[in-house]
Amino acid sequence: MQRLLRICCGIAICIGVTLDTAAQQAPKVPRIGWLSLTGAPVTGVRQESFRQGLRDLGYIDGQNIIIEHRSAEGKLERLPELAAELIQLKVDVLVALEPPVARAVQRATRTIPIVMRSTSDPVEEGLVASLARPGGNITGVASYSMPLLGKRLELLLEVVPRVSRVAVLWNPSSRNSPPAFKELQAAARTLGVQLQSLEVRSVDDFEGALGAAVMRRADALITIRSPLLVINRGRIAELAANSKLPAIYDDREFVEAGGLMSYGTNLADSYRRAAAYVDKLLKGANPAELPVEQPTRFELFVNLKTARQIGLAFPPEILIRADKVIK
Repeated sequence: MQRLLRICCGIAICIGVTLDTAAQQAPKVPRIGWLSLTGAPVTGVRQESFRQGLRDLGYIDGQNIIIEHRSAEGKLERLPELAAELIQLKVDVLVALEPPVARAVQRATRTIPIVMRSTSDPVEEGLVASLARPGGNITGVASYSMPLLGKRLELLLEVVPRVSRVAVLWNPSSRNSPPAFKELQAAARTLGVQLQSLEVRSVDDFEGALGAAVMRRADALITIRSPLLVINRGRIAELAANSKLPAIYDDREFVEAGGLMSYGTNLADSYRRAAAYVDKLLKGANPAELPVEQPTRFELFVNLKTARQIGLAFPPEILIRADKVIK
């Protein structure tokens, strides 16, 4: 009987050691916290570009990586609580590819590595100490919007050569908008164009602002990027088209929502490059020493359907240069 008992105990010990060894050898599945201002985790060109970037590096969501996605559904005030929720899940890396989100997660943690995307100078934003050496727990890609304002104004003049007054739709309450407006004023002076300021602080201001542009005989419209405008891009595009105002935006999503044309950083490329940062951070890279990448690819989108709606014909040279023409 004692011999049988010893045999059973030995088997139990062996099983316990085997299970413990297996548990120790089982690789940990990295957990990525993705916080977005709007959108679902599997919809849109940007999100798919990020996932494709991960797949190209060997990461498959649900297999050897887990992506925890949270969306503020357009409500900026929800970002802090959602950032805290992801931190409580003990994610290995936080992904914040919209500027307001990057600021929210940076305030929430100084230890978890963060991959950001900044549409302005991330140094001036206080997100990093320098592009070459970020110096903290945040790094990523820059997709500067402000330096391209002058180029957008030039494109607008190519499409509508007789423009003399351009309405500027912008939110002065947004952190980056006042310096961007000054940048646009400088470009307008160089090009001999007069600007008409259309200040908006809520969605209720859009209709009145576009109405004022028409009353004051604006020839065209340009926007300055802010969360308020991005969230309501469909409404802005609709009002501009109904007002017969040729408009240029910074982001292809405005054109896909019915806007006339856009010129800006190739955001799908930026999201794909963000996946490479996730890979490096998961492999132990120090975010403080990972340089912030600057944009190298830009894209021009035009919408022929909207052009027909407002009675405009794009010059052939614009159509030739366009990366995509929506018909």
